[in-house]
Amino acid sequence: MKRRRFVIGDLQGCFASLKALLKHIQFDPSQDFIYFAGDLVARGEDSLSCLRFVKKLVEQGAAATVLGNHDLTLIACGRGIKKIKDKDRTQAIFDAVDGSDLIDWLRKQPLLIEIDEQHVLTHAGIPHIWSLAQAKHYAREVEQTLSADLMCLDEFLQNMYGSEPDAWQDDLQGFERLRLITNYFTRMRLTSKIGRLELKFKEGLDDEMPKGFRPWFEHTPHMIDTHKILFGHWAALQGKEIAAHAIALDGGCVWGGQLIAYEIDAGVKHLVNAVVVE
Repeated sequence: MKRRRFVIGDLQGCFASLKALLKHIQFDPSQDFIYFAGDLVARGEDSLSCLRFVKKLVEQGAAATVLGNHDLTLIACGRGIKKIKDKDRTQAIFDAVDGSDLIDWLRKQPLLIEIDEQHVLTHAGIPHIWSLAQAKHYAREVEQTLSADLMCLDEFLQNMYGSEPDAWQDDLQGFERLRLITNYFTRMRLTSKIGRLELKFKEGLDDEMPKGFRPWFEHTPHMIDTHKILFGHWAALQGKEIAAHAIALDGGCVWGGQLIAYEIDAGVKHLVNAVVVE
């Protein structure tokens, strides 16, 4: 058992802020363990260093990460499926001598980690319509596709983007099924009572939401009596306390907010302000 276990919210390439946070919590990779909530890369100042650092920690047995939507986009760009956006500031990864190895490693990381019998981690959350057993099974379907041979991977990536279908049905098949699973785990913010996704809303809890939709964590989940769901993705929540069963960890560091480390066993959040790097 590790001395301390942490979950760190979206890095988004903010390497200077990550270093500041690790110093703040006095992280010791020989004794402590970090789970990352995904979106390791994108709009911060040094996505390459973030990706290298997390990969090294994982290989040392001191960390694990789930995949976020920006991580999936990086993989798609690496395979030539998507064009790199200038605002994502990830070109350095593709130019690096180890870039292809980093992306190949990234695609083999999970969408869901059951940390222990009381905590489960995904990038965006888990819809209330799924049990934990279902969520784990569905995550595995996508994980197997992402880590398959390159022909299978490319076919999935070409069909990964889109907002339809937007509601779960057990008989969904093929890429529609995989796309919706991916959207639940990496893009979800609002859902309806039946679990229908609304993917355009990115604002905070005080803003007007589309009729019939609420934050996914305001619906009573199957696992409310057993697990806390740890997640990032929703920067507008600013890592605030939102529900006893859902722990928001995206402090909007890349937008000038904070980077958050949640210490699992102590149940406390450690925060550092974003480090501005020109």
